[in-house]
Amino acid sequence: MKNKNRFVRFFSLIICLLLCSTYLWAGTSGKIAGRITDAQSGEPLPFVNIIVEGTTLGAASNLNGHYIILNIPPGTYSVTAQMMGYQEVKVTNAKVAVDFTTTLNFALKPTIIEVEGITVVAERPLIQMDLTSTRAVIDAERIDQLPVEGFKDLVNLQAGVVEGHIRGGRSSEVVYMLDGISITDPFSYEVAVDVENSVVQELQVISGTFNAEYGQAMSGVVNIVTREGGRKLSGRITTYMGDYVSNHTKTFMNIDQVNPLSTNNIETTFGGPSLIFGTKLSFYVTARRYYNEGYLFGKRIFNPSDSCDFSSDAPSEWHIGSTGDSAMVPMAPTRENSFFGKLAFRSSPADKFSYNLMWKNRNFREYEHTFKYNPDGDYNRYNVGYTHTLNWNHVINSNTFFELKFANSFHDYGDYVIPLSSSHQFDSLKNLAFTTVDDEDTIYYYYDDPDGPRYVDPERLEDATNYAFRTGGTQMRRFNRNTTSYIGKFDLTSQATNSHLIKTGVELRRHRLFLHEFEIVPKKDEVGREIYPFEPYVPPINYTNHNKYTNYPFEGAAYIQDKIEFKDMIANIGIRFDYFNSNWKIPTDPRDPNPKDPLRPATPEYDTLNPIRVSGEPWFKDAEPKMQLSPRIGIAYPITDRGVLHGSYGHFFQIPPFEYIYTDPEFEVYAAGLTSRMGNADLEPQKTVIYEIGLQQQLTDAIALDVTGFFKNIRNLLGIRIYETYIGSKYAQYINRDYGNVRGVTVALEGRYSQYLYASLDYTYQIAKGNASDPNAVFWDALANREPEKFFVPLDWDQTHTLNGVVTIANPQLWGVSLIGRYGSGLPYTPSYEGIRVARENIERKPLQYNVDLRAYWNFKLLGSHLSLFLKVYNLFDRMNEVNVYTDTGRAGYTIISSPGVVRGINTLEEYLIRPDFYCAPRHIILGFSVGF
Repeated sequence: MKNKNRFVRFFSLIICLLLCSTYLWAGTSGKIAGRITDAQSGEPLPFVNIIVEGTTLGAASNLNGHYIILNIPPGTYSVTAQMMGYQEVKVTNAKVAVDFTTTLNFALKPTIIEVEGITVVAERPLIQMDLTSTRAVIDAERIDQLPVEGFKDLVNLQAGVVEGHIRGGRSSEVVYMLDGISITDPFSYEVAVDVENSVVQELQVISGTFNAEYGQAMSGVVNIVTREGGRKLSGRITTYMGDYVSNHTKTFMNIDQVNPLSTNNIETTFGGPSLIFGTKLSFYVTARRYYNEGYLFGKRIFNPSDSCDFSSDAPSEWHIGSTGDSAMVPMAPTRENSFFGKLAFRSSPADKFSYNLMWKNRNFREYEHTFKYNPDGDYNRYNVGYTHTLNWNHVINSNTFFELKFANSFHDYGDYVIPLSSSHQFDSLKNLAFTTVDDEDTIYYYYDDPDGPRYVDPERLEDATNYAFRTGGTQMRRFNRNTTSYIGKFDLTSQATNSHLIKTGVELRRHRLFLHEFEIVPKKDEVGREIYPFEPYVPPINYTNHNKYTNYPFEGAAYIQDKIEFKDMIANIGIRFDYFNSNWKIPTDPRDPNPKDPLRPATPEYDTLNPIRVSGEPWFKDAEPKMQLSPRIGIAYPITDRGVLHGSYGHFFQIPPFEYIYTDPEFEVYAAGLTSRMGNADLEPQKTVIYEIGLQQQLTDAIALDVTGFFKNIRNLLGIRIYETYIGSKYAQYINRDYGNVRGVTVALEGRYSQYLYASLDYTYQIAKGNASDPNAVFWDALANREPEKFFVPLDWDQTHTLNGVVTIANPQLWGVSLIGRYGSGLPYTPSYEGIRVARENIERKPLQYNVDLRAYWNFKLLGSHLSLFLKVYNLFDRMNEVNVYTDTGRAGYTIISSPGVVRGINTLEEYLIRPDFYCAPRHIILGFSVGF
């Protein structure tokens, strides 16, 4: 009954919000507006027809000569103004961006006889007059010119972004949107499905105070609108190959062996109108297969089953049981397959139905230094995801339209170890069998053949010690989890008056979270002795090293927003309501969380679903649903026709990643020491308050300046609290305890493409501080017997100075060269000596980083086809940027070891201390071509 009342209040509030306003914004379209006048008298012209060519969109001017066209997908258009007795005027190259207004004014000349119309080429405005907070917009044409491999590379190019951290926030504080639907996996707030660049029509990075339409984000929004088929059939096949080429042979093993096929890619796109329905039904499909061997290699000197003995102090007495073939093995390869398809059907001028499907499969490995000579013992990982969306767009009248969307997404992640056979190639893996039950006598296999080679004794991992690479053994922990989301969203947009675009909306999301993780350990006999020879065994489900759950959290949201556009002021004012129910439980007494604790003295029998304490109190209770309101306001104030001030303020809330809500679902506290971390279904939303003020100023006809200052106050961040139970055991539970603040300024210069040249430059000065970078910081401090940080310290991603520059020299139809340059001051690290911290957290800085990437292309025609040859070079100057360092020296190339002792393995100390993973990728050269029609 209690939960029923909460749901009634929730849906009542949504209904009230919708009754207050009948309009909504979907975040996938823009608008064109302007005024039509008589070229001679300057008087407004009513009833002029304005048509967006290639679409069914258009409008007629009112008595004051004003017109507004809504619901325009992002892109470049030609717009025509027509009226009897006046010369027709066409404006080409008019660019429309999501959430923005493109202003096109027409002055028509009277004429008595029919004359040829006038064509005007629109220039992209350098100043966006209705920009109320920081937003970067990148269209498909620009993406095709840049040396970038994925959309995340584009995000990292924007001012205020440091490796996915937008304006000093944690990387999990960003939401990713695809055609108005979130593709963020709520388990970790990572992207559920990576989006290929060939799919993107427009990408927006909103780093300021984003509008009320966006929720579950505190730092930024990445909004992607996908391409659709055009009015003509078109297609393209792109392929390339390449390898890493570097002289740093001492650091990067096998880098001197150039293999042109170590990186290879083939991608095809095809789209246009259908053969049966013509332009009423369009399609767009793209498929890609990509492989990158990487630049981090190991050497198969040992197989996981090998056994060695280095216990003697005399190396001559060591036993080295090496059976490897000494082949070079890539230790961080990636293989990706992806598909995207979109159908758009316009059944009438007022109705458009669209369906899209995006699928991606990724198999990869992450470099583990200790497995360099036993590479087959380390994890292989997989990442599979898809999302598909059905959308109905209906135009009610020239000022109002709505969108109804249903979406389903799935994201699956896991790890495994490949079979022990003569063929260890990453690209020859088969589907692995995974049979698990909760019977403690069941052996778990992760191999295709249950009768083939199995896991080896974990003691093989410890044969080599003291700065030695592993000479046998496999990783013993296994992890699999997936998220399925069902989303329904209703959007309605209406231009209530010439000055008010009022918006509101509702969205419901239901998730299914599944997780299964365990550690394979040696099986023991009845008296607790390990069975010999080794037999793999999975502990019971109530042990801390075995967890499994399926949960069904629910989210709901509604918002109202008004975009007010006057000649001298533009404002975005809105409020958002969010609701979350974890549908999970919490212990009623944190000091006594688990009735099945093996260390607990015998207690009376209890109901296994909700056991009762001796006091009569339930052991668990349902977590309370969470609700919050977030007001937001942004104002743009034009000061001249070439300058505009903007300021914004907003409250932003986000439920912590779901992985921290459901961690340790059995509430296990097993060992006497501190070993376990427990989730918390009663976590409060994390909160950020953002202030921003800025100036856009056009300096010349071709150059514009943008200066923005910002401040973020962050509270209720995820942290940890240590509890001690009544029987003396300890555990850690996630709570809202961390805090921080970020302040900074961005300065950006951008030029309009002119005389074969385009250039942009942005600089960010930023200070990001908090009490912890990692939610688990208190847990690690407790294990190290040190006090948690009590002062503001720089966060791990606090890069004080960041500089990005882009230069393109091109004749776009024939040839072009683009360069991207990046500079970043050193990131912080915590100094230590021989594993002991010697100063406050993050008080020192790593070396600075800089990098240059290049893309060059040449287009030509052959036999009626469009061909393009291209060259891409990443890290053009083969710069050795130090991304990680030894914490005693602050450098990646050397460390101080006072008494290393005997290295009990086949490698030398120098070999072990060479860390190729401490550096960025070396120079990567790619050659390719594309054929299109």
